Amino acid sequence: MMHIRSKLSALALVAALPLPAQALNLFACEPEWASLAGVLAPEAKISSATHVYQDPHYIEARPSLIARLRRADLAVCSGAALEAGWLPALQQRAANPDVQPGQQGMLYVAQWVETIDKMESVSFGVGHVHPEGNPHLHLDPERMRQAGAVLSQRLAQLDPERRDAYKVDYLRWSMQWEQKLADWKKRAEPLRGRKLVVQHTTFDYLWRWLGMDVVADLEPKPGVPPTPGHLATLVKQVEQERPLAIVHSWYQDPQSANWLSERTGVPVLSLPSTTAPDEGVVTPADLFEHLLQQLLELERAG
Repeated sequence: MMHIRSKLSALALVAALPLPAQALNLFACEPEWASLAGVLAPEAKISSATHVYQDPHYIEARPSLIARLRRADLAVCSGAALEAGWLPALQQRAANPDVQPGQQGMLYVAQWVETIDKMESVSFGVGHVHPEGNPHLHLDPERMRQAGAVLSQRLAQLDPERRDAYKVDYLRWSMQWEQKLADWKKRAEPLRGRKLVVQHTTFDYLWRWLGMDVVADLEPKPGVPPTPGHLATLVKQVEQERPLAIVHSWYQDPQSANWLSERTGVPVLSLPSTTAPDEGVVTPADLFEHLLQQLLELERAG
């Protein structure tokens, strides 16, 4: 730790030197990458294509997004086909050679950070699945730390004149993240082994990291909206399992979760699946703190 702090101090002196006026223009497909870039490249011009109340699978390639991608030096997206329904059209219309697949200015995080639930093949009719693995890897704090290292390295490659500044910002963030990670692990211990009903696999990384067990999904198949028939089959199972909560994300319709809650007495918990600056969840650390607090409050109340 002392070695890291010494190195950080030395780099800070270098980073204090005047920097070029032109900062990178960064386009994030999802808010979590915009938020991460905000702490690793505070001088960059950053925008997100989506927000916390949108399903990132389904986004319209609006003219404003095309214009933003056209100006971008770097595009950061989750990958693993999360944006397959809209990003290719955006890339084609933006006609920016720097952010095309395979270019240094196009970063798919899932290509650099290991995903869970990969599939060698996908059968017809299995629902909305991702053969490359679950793309929501930002909801594992360990993988988020890996993503931070990947993004910092890519920033330095694209903007070598700010290389030392990026190193300083990354080391500072990494040290703070390490401390928060230890705190989160300790506080999360009461959640280990608790059961949940979920809607979609959005939070699967978080549940695995916390050691929580998913006993039922409101969706009959991944990405297929809950149906009355499927929900009816869950009532008895939920009554027997007595999970901590029925969880859905902020962008999902709460009607199905509320229906099941009314018939089983299990509380509904609505959680943000990404950062939400307008709601006070600004940084990646804010997101994990919010998620953990919400779960622990429910656990204590039960």
